[in-house]
Amino acid sequence: MITTTDLTKVYRSRGREVTALDGVDLHVREGEVYGVVGQSGAGKSTLIRCVNLLERPSSGTVTVAGQDLTALAGRGRRAGSALRQARSRIGMVFQHFNLLSSRTVRDNVELPLEILGVSGKERTRKALELLDLVGLADKAKAYPAQLSGGQKQRVGIARALAGDPKVLLSDEATSALDPETTRSILQLLRDLNRQLGLTVLLITHEMDVVKTICDSAALMSDGRIVESGKVTDLLATPGSQLAQELFPVGGVPSAEDRTVVDVTFQGEAAAKPVISQLSRTYNIDISILGAAMDTVSGNQVGRMRIELPGPFEENVVPIGFLREQGLQVDVADVDASKTAVLKEGAK
Repeated sequence: MITTTDLTKVYRSRGREVTALDGVDLHVREGEVYGVVGQSGAGKSTLIRCVNLLERPSSGTVTVAGQDLTALAGRGRRAGSALRQARSRIGMVFQHFNLLSSRTVRDNVELPLEILGVSGKERTRKALELLDLVGLADKAKAYPAQLSGGQKQRVGIARALAGDPKVLLSDEATSALDPETTRSILQLLRDLNRQLGLTVLLITHEMDVVKTICDSAALMSDGRIVESGKVTDLLATPGSQLAQELFPVGGVPSAEDRTVVDVTFQGEAAAKPVISQLSRTYNIDISILGAAMDTVSGNQVGRMRIELPGPFEENVVPIGFLREQGLQVDVADVDASKTAVLKEGAK
């Protein structure tokens, strides 16, 4: 549904060049919720604004629903009209709502339809239908100042759906909301994804958002995609940075000559007492340095950092036992872990 190929965006200011996107290849399948995560300055917001050409790429292509939007970005009147029509099928939800304070809730939702030239009676019918869909049928005559943050975002979502889009883009839509409201908005996005068959591309810096609703995800850094794929596949990928970010497990060895292992388990493996079996089978004492568990894409997923006595060479067989149980096992970089813990302590 969404494909970017070798997408580059370079900003030029006062003789300097800043590369916000550096050859980004992105593939979002129809009907999935796809999350793009990364630290501030990674290029996430620039990417999503290039997808609907609010920002025009310096080079590369953007294809949405089989249509090359970058080919429509010419300066001619015909090209501009075709681009506006293509954009009408792409909804956009913003971090700070962007509602017009002088318009009622219903009028805010009607605005895109007004721009598209839809008749007044049809605009009203559609707006009320969408407000009912997002749970705000009783707020049609209210003004934005009378709404909570979560309600404002629901209005923003209803407005984004006014043109019956195939794609919904969300730029940090929950970062200004409290945790409980965030959960309700994420549930709404997932419900809309399922009910309407929407493809949702969302930008976030919150890993909980990815765990809650994303089918697939990409990790961005310095304008590039570091890794991408289905979330469940990434969790089973050795050395996945995104998996480590989703399920951080701290802890460093209590002494030298210890082997620290990160174990990822999901599905049926999450219910098995594998660690206790390992301890009994090989008569070894195992220390649990950290653990995290959550539900991802409907599956129970967890990561655990354990410490085995002795160096790695003495633990090849126990590690093999864990892998035979269908678990993803990675030998942790102890020096890197110590550095991370020291940095966290310094904060």
